[in-house]
Amino acid sequence: MEKSKVYFTREITPESLLNIYKALDRELQGKVGVKISTGEPGGNNYLHPELIGSLVNHVSGTIIECCTAYNGRRMDPKEHWKAIQEHGFKDMAPCDIMDEFGEIELPVENGFHLDKDIVGEHLADYDSILVLSHFKGHAMGGFGGALKNISIGIGSTRGKTYIHTAGVTTKASELFQKLPPQDHFLESMADACKAVITYKGPENMLYINVANRLSVDCDCDSHPAEPEMADLGIFASIDPVAVDQACYDAIINSPDSGKRALIERMESRHGIHTVEAAAQLGLGSREYEIVALD
Repeated sequence: MEKSKVYFTREITPESLLNIYKALDRELQGKVGVKISTGEPGGNNYLHPELIGSLVNHVSGTIIECCTAYNGRRMDPKEHWKAIQEHGFKDMAPCDIMDEFGEIELPVENGFHLDKDIVGEHLADYDSILVLSHFKGHAMGGFGGALKNISIGIGSTRGKTYIHTAGVTTKASELFQKLPPQDHFLESMADACKAVITYKGPENMLYINVANRLSVDCDCDSHPAEPEMADLGIFASIDPVAVDQACYDAIINSPDSGKRALIERMESRHGIHTVEAAAQLGLGSREYEIVALD
């Protein structure tokens, strides 16, 4: 398989974010949804409006999110809207909690475990999606990047539960009682990615990972651990598998001694298996070529 191009810059600024988007040379068409994590209140590692605002405005994007499946403020749409306001996103661009009023089911063809993916119904309103992810560790998935942002991130509360339990239940109250073997959860994330990418069309999606504030914890954590390693930069690709693989490799190969905690988090959860599973489903290539913009 031909190597995918992953563009990279060490500079993490609004200007470099816009430049790396332009380097992808694929203008997103129609109504553009920009999928980010709006961040659980209390945490501060999410991608801030001051960093992403220029890019979001350049694509005339709408910030899109879904509610969580755990008992935090973002599980309830009313409280989620307050968090979006508090974190400055409503003042930056239009915002949409896609599952606020309902959800839709997307079929999963020849997946590992899921027969469907359950997403916010407003996903249907967008012609193209910019998947703008903060790459970091994650307590359950090992790490979160583009693939997690497409799967868990676009899932409704019931959809997130369905992925986490590998298709066993959609009841959030049962989530932690019905957790499957770890690899089944990771493979289910890949299943959900396939559903979303097939639904929207791979030509209508782009992926940018910002590898800063590299905590072992996700932006869904209201009290994430402080990062122990330095920022790496921004990675971008039209291939979600390649961009996550490149970020993972950059951490593994970093000379920064502070990487140990994050590597332990990623490896202890077998996080790379989500990338392996997505590649098996034909969503992209683990073989990539870095194109440095610096």
